[in-house]
Amino acid sequence: LNIANPATGCQKLIEIDDERRLRGFYDKRMSQEVSGDALGDEFKGYVFRISGGNDKQGFPMKQGVLLPHRVRLLLSKGHSCYRPRRTGERKRKSVRGCIVQSDLAVLSLVVVKKGEQDIPGLTDTAVPKRLGPKRASKIRKFFNLSHDDDVRQYVIRREIQPKNPEKKPYTKAPKIQRLVTPATLQRKRHRVAIKRRRAEASKEAEAEYKQLLAKRVKESKEKKAERRRTSSMQKSASA
Repeated sequence: LNIANPATGCQKLIEIDDERRLRGFYDKRMSQEVSGDALGDEFKGYVFRISGGNDKQGFPMKQGVLLPHRVRLLLSKGHSCYRPRRTGERKRKSVRGCIVQSDLAVLSLVVVKKGEQDIPGLTDTAVPKRLGPKRASKIRKFFNLSHDDDVRQYVIRREIQPKNPEKKPYTKAPKIQRLVTPATLQRKRHRVAIKRRRAEASKEAEAEYKQLLAKRVKESKEKKAERRRTSSMQKSASA
């Protein structure tokens, strides 16, 4: 069992040989929640979510394939268990269904609810996050900031020790994404102004074209009337 705990950022691989302890997971599907009481006393009160797994030949479980065995599927870009090497490439790949059975070698679980006891290496220690949030709205959420606060002052910087011991350590910070600055607002105003000018120019061109068309239609009507008048005058003169 490969158990991950999102609360602490820890992950632990636990080998279980006794099949009777694993029967609680059989016939369950990916993303279903399972009680950990059957695994032993140390897992009492824990609730796990099945997030995936691999069979004994190493083929991964695929969500949505409601079978307890392997199948060959035609996969394309956007499918899990497949990474296209060329644009538009599709490939028939072997994947394992999402129903848990005894032929699995590894089952991936995520701790949903913590039980009574701590599991050493999983719930007793916390791994600090290496990187902080990058997007402006997520930095605001992380530090509970208002829109008046400057996000750039709250970016989490990390210190990097150079390989050369003579050089001083330096800090690195991510480039903030979706940051609204006066320059971005000016660019937006410029884009909107261009759009407005184009719309106005097209309206003017349309009005000019309609005016010209009306003029041409009027001229053609006058010509037709003139021709009719001259022909009727000619007929009357010959009569």
